[in-house]
Amino acid sequence: MTLDPRSRWLALYVLCLGVLMIVLDATIVNVALPSIRADLGFSQTSLAWVVNAYILTFGGFLLLGGRLGDIYGHRRLFLGGITLFTLASLACGLANSQGLLVGARAVQGFGGAVVSAVGLSLVMNLFTEAGDRAKAMGVYGFVASGGGTIGVLLGGILTDKLDWHWIFLVNLPVGIAVVVLCFALLPAGTGQGATTRLDVGGAVTVTASLMLAVYAVVNGNQAGWLSGQTLGLLAAAVALLGVFLAIELRVRSPLVPLGLFKLRNVATANVIGVITAAAMFGVFFGMALYLQLVLGYSPLQVGLAFVPQSLIMGACSLGVSAKLVMRFGIRPPLVGGMVLVAAGLLLFARVPVDGNYVIDLLPGMILLGLGAGIGFNPVFLAAMSDVAPEESGLASGVVNTAFMMGGALGLAVLASLATRRTNSLAASGHGHLAALTGGYHVAFLLAGLMSAAAAVIAATLLRAGVGQPAPAHGGGADSPGAVASAEAD
Repeated sequence: MTLDPRSRWLALYVLCLGVLMIVLDATIVNVALPSIRADLGFSQTSLAWVVNAYILTFGGFLLLGGRLGDIYGHRRLFLGGITLFTLASLACGLANSQGLLVGARAVQGFGGAVVSAVGLSLVMNLFTEAGDRAKAMGVYGFVASGGGTIGVLLGGILTDKLDWHWIFLVNLPVGIAVVVLCFALLPAGTGQGATTRLDVGGAVTVTASLMLAVYAVVNGNQAGWLSGQTLGLLAAAVALLGVFLAIELRVRSPLVPLGLFKLRNVATANVIGVITAAAMFGVFFGMALYLQLVLGYSPLQVGLAFVPQSLIMGACSLGVSAKLVMRFGIRPPLVGGMVLVAAGLLLFARVPVDGNYVIDLLPGMILLGLGAGIGFNPVFLAAMSDVAPEESGLASGVVNTAFMMGGALGLAVLASLATRRTNSLAASGHGHLAALTGGYHVAFLLAGLMSAAAAVIAATLLRAGVGQPAPAHGGGADSPGAVASAEAD
């Protein structure tokens, strides 16, 4: 991409604005769920579909969205995804029935998957020089990791001061601005459409597998982890994944060239992404519940409580992480960041029933902000830096899928363990608040151990350098480019 430096940075800010809109939507809805339920007459069970419809299509189409960007052009797919997401937001904002809202949320998830999958690849292709790329990833990483907190705060404000429709309608001016500015700032990419055919069989099987797996995970607590529904869905997801792998080994232009996973940093970064997302998603959910159910915070107060963590994360992501990566490589800041995250989570594992924000919560949030701000950007860099530009959309889709699946799994498992511990404490005679707090302690402790495990994996398996793009893997798992790159690692 041939843009002058000023235009490149402006393009980055526009891309991040589009990605922020997607990230916000994942959390902004949670605050408004009680209002949506009262207005549209949802039952407690059916209300979950306002969230699940979005999660299913978002998680299911990340891989396909990234590969479509490689084939047909990243800018084209980004613009299409933003447009679809914006139109679906309008439908959500105007929804006057349960069916319309749930259907529009599913379309939102599809548009959001496309934007998330190709947004990271556009950033990586805009900035090819190592120093600028590290700085750009600092901006992108802050938006991707800190947007959830902004969503909780904004959702509380809009729901309290206006009504729930505005959590969706606020996307309209932002979406329109992003589309117009992308046309002006982003050069058109041609993609590989003329030479590469879409692997339809692979696309159908992996998308169906991911959607079944996501549905089984997000409903595991409600249906029961050993129920016929959960086990059957997981078995079907595994079977479809096996079919997908068999297809990828045989087709000439696979949706996911399996040689990609022979790149050590790519494979390791995705494993770290799964573990880290599992810890952070589960703790974000658990801490929000602790603040509301144990300490009695309002939704708006919960959002404000996370502001210091977000500000520290932003300062480290924007100003510190890139400098550390350029001086020490990817591995040391990633390991150090994960250690700080683990320390912060372990501090949460001792919060009392009558916790004081400044004494009991703020120290852990400071450590989380420092660790996430320093450590998250190297994860994305490691997942993308060894990949050829023509496969950057695929690599972006893979790492986003890793974070998505890790987050969904972590949230489900940690919530389940917390609930089990709470019920056990309540049965043994503990008071309601003490039982709730004891359940959250288990979730925080396990999340801290998971983050520590991510630090160990990074320290032992990651290469320390920033990395250079590898040859394409279009020939499949055993292509010369894949084997050469794997041996180089």
